[in-house]
Amino acid sequence: MSEWAIEAHQLVKKFAKRVTEDAAHSNAAQRAAARRRLFAKRPPTDWFTAVDGVDLHIQRGEVFGLLGPNGAGKSTTIRMLCTLLEPTSGTAYVNGFDIMKQSNQVRQSLGTVLAGERSIYWKLTARENLEYFAALYHLPPEVAHRRTDELLERMELTARADDLVEKFSTGMKQRVAIARALLARPPILLLDEPTLGLDPQAARRVRELVTELKSEGHTILLTTHYMEEADQLSDRIGIIDTGKVIALDTPANLKQRINQQDVIKLEVAGWHADLAGSLQALPNVNNLVTRHLGIDSVYEVNLQAANSRAILPGIIERLSTNGTHLINMNIVQPSLEDVFIHLTGKALRD
Repeated sequence: MSEWAIEAHQLVKKFAKRVTEDAAHSNAAQRAAARRRLFAKRPPTDWFTAVDGVDLHIQRGEVFGLLGPNGAGKSTTIRMLCTLLEPTSGTAYVNGFDIMKQSNQVRQSLGTVLAGERSIYWKLTARENLEYFAALYHLPPEVAHRRTDELLERMELTARADDLVEKFSTGMKQRVAIARALLARPPILLLDEPTLGLDPQAARRVRELVTELKSEGHTILLTTHYMEEADQLSDRIGIIDTGKVIALDTPANLKQRINQQDVIKLEVAGWHADLAGSLQALPNVNNLVTRHLGIDSVYEVNLQAANSRAILPGIIERLSTNGTHLINMNIVQPSLEDVFIHLTGKALRD
């Protein structure tokens, strides 16, 4: 058995670009002809690279976080690892099995919860869902019943076990999906954005489950664009952007990378775009990003500097002109988002 739970070698996934907008608005025959032309001979410009040479080595028993913005390639990577998508090139091994040549063994090693997928049946009850999937896993009936009861209790769903899933909250549906993934007791779990769209209480319960599952020996690959979630749960983190893993280490070591930089967070009323150039002209200021706070012209402004004390007077002076008003200013410890900004020059949620 491989020492690694998951290992990926130069995984690449390319997708054909959609037909042109003109073709999309044409009639069915024209659209069909456009697709035939597209699929007949595609020059490189007709391809979009979603995952671009990803290398991963995930240890058994660890929680590995794949952190990146929407569209970075996280879900595509997960879908290749669970054999739903075939790589364009490269390969990967899950529990020692080749995802291309031993796909059945790969699937038997995995429990997967995919983002944005209806992976359970809403017209069935929670109990019926688990019993149905247990049958697909070829679990003996007595084992299926026992595990169904155990998982319903664990997910705090016993009282609602015989209600239709369509009546459940988003958080409850997610717990049913996680229970389904655990039915066959797989050694490895792939959780793709498991708290996406959940309210804070439901998200906290899912995070608690991840911690519990790690303590039981499961290997967990977790994708997220929530930096706090990745920081809290992950033993190691791979930061992915535009299909490439641009950094990989423990959360503490990643944040240590920019310890020579002070992180300055400003809240500014009356922000206007030319202030960015003015602030970046100050000595040793870099990686300035802004985020509108949804209140008139109030913005959050984040920047990094080698010596914050030396530049604070200049910041205050520049933010006291043309109707701009500094509401709040803090110098804080680096977060994973600051690491992402340091590496890419943009905010994680841009």
